[in-house]
Amino acid sequence: MSTDLVLAIDQGTTNTKALLVTADGRVLRQASVPNVVTYPRPGWAEQSATALVDGVCQVIDEVVAKAGGSDEIVALAISNQRESIVVWDAISGEPIGPCIIWQCRRSAPACDALRADGHAGAIEQKTGLALDPLFPAAKIAWLLDNIPGARNRAERGELRAGTVDSWLLWSLTSGAVHATDHSNASRTQLFDTAALRWDEALAGLFNVPMTLLPEVRSSDSNFGRLAAGVTVLPAGIPIHAMIGDSHAALFGHGVRAPGAVKATYGTGTSLMALTPGRVLSGHGLSSTIAWSQGDSVAHALEGNISVSGQSAAFMAEMLGLADPAALSSLAQTVPDSNGVAFVPALVGLGAPYWRAEARGTITGLSLGTRQAHLARAAIEAIAFQVADVFSAMEQDMGLSMSELRADGSASRNGFLMQFQADIIDRPVAIAAAPEVSALGAAALAFAGLGVAMAPVPAVGRHLPSMAEADRLAHRARWQSAITQTLTTHAPNGRPHGGHQ
Repeated sequence: MSTDLVLAIDQGTTNTKALLVTADGRVLRQASVPNVVTYPRPGWAEQSATALVDGVCQVIDEVVAKAGGSDEIVALAISNQRESIVVWDAISGEPIGPCIIWQCRRSAPACDALRADGHAGAIEQKTGLALDPLFPAAKIAWLLDNIPGARNRAERGELRAGTVDSWLLWSLTSGAVHATDHSNASRTQLFDTAALRWDEALAGLFNVPMTLLPEVRSSDSNFGRLAAGVTVLPAGIPIHAMIGDSHAALFGHGVRAPGAVKATYGTGTSLMALTPGRVLSGHGLSSTIAWSQGDSVAHALEGNISVSGQSAAFMAEMLGLADPAALSSLAQTVPDSNGVAFVPALVGLGAPYWRAEARGTITGLSLGTRQAHLARAAIEAIAFQVADVFSAMEQDMGLSMSELRADGSASRNGFLMQFQADIIDRPVAIAAAPEVSALGAAALAFAGLGVAMAPVPAVGRHLPSMAEADRLAHRARWQSAITQTLTTHAPNGRPHGGHQ
């Protein structure tokens, strides 16, 4: 058996992890640091780009120290939070502003203007993505237009822009490489996913100079080599895989053909399913590139839920509870939510509704409502949002999905996972390791090195057991709450939903 190791980085929104992984999928050492998200204005969300790099270097150094050295590390692999954007100086490597993360809605006015001018359909046709401030294109323009001198510097070729993978690659190679992979490029709304190239017309619509953008490579490429002095690792170790975290999780679950859906439960939730080819959604989902290996490109449908696990943390804080675990315990003290529904549109609604202006709603309150009912409604909201996307996937693909494969922190909550299985009426398989994104990136790096790593196995399955009448009643209560939310926050008071 090979003794070669891959050091996999999972740079997420709430934390950054490093895992030292063997070719047979075992995690020998790991480290994690938390990340800070700031919200300077309502609807805005950002992080320090410099702190993200510092966190990556810290976890690398910690893992190497725990392992007692780095002699057997043959490659680095990166999975990253997606749709978060950094713009930096091409010479100094210093970011010109914050990392505007995927949750941020500051570019909503620019998206609204493009929609009003009739461009939404053409953008979606080329990119597979609904016109929404979730995606980075309009965020790049915002940075260029709101940081003094940035637009002129960009036009002179003095700046670079990229999603977090590109920013980390640039930093780890000390500016030697400016590149990204197909999975991350497909999330920018600047990439034609049919032609597999940056699109000049899209860049023109969003007012983004093409000179900012990275080279696009296959996900399993040798992207570059670690520079000297960046971490305790010796210079020259290749970065042999880069892939968006949700895509990496799908790869880590071992999904290689259509039929199963994976859901990564984190701050938000991403559901993804492979498709036979490029499929444009008619039900509020995104068409995306799952990954690429050499000349082979895998396509997928995805539904992005903006706030899921974060909704539990939010409600826990509102109720004065210690953490989401305490919220879940309180929720289980009552048999149901007593008619209460919580729609956690705290930064708008993502898939399948795509309503940036929507805000959180609690419906069904009565004199009998207690804290436990609110707690249960918050936990159930995670499952209901996943069920909406799961149903949309089945409609788009015209088939009944066999199961949901779950990973992420909330997948460890048996109460939530059983309710999830009941609401979608499908089995839910729980990944044996919560760090499936990092393991998927490691598997991709091993594949690029010619080594097949086993997928992450399931540690358990939750089978649906709810009576159909009860399931339909729950779904009807949720849909009523969604309708109220969309109606309340619709322009001119008129609801509109689905795909844009």
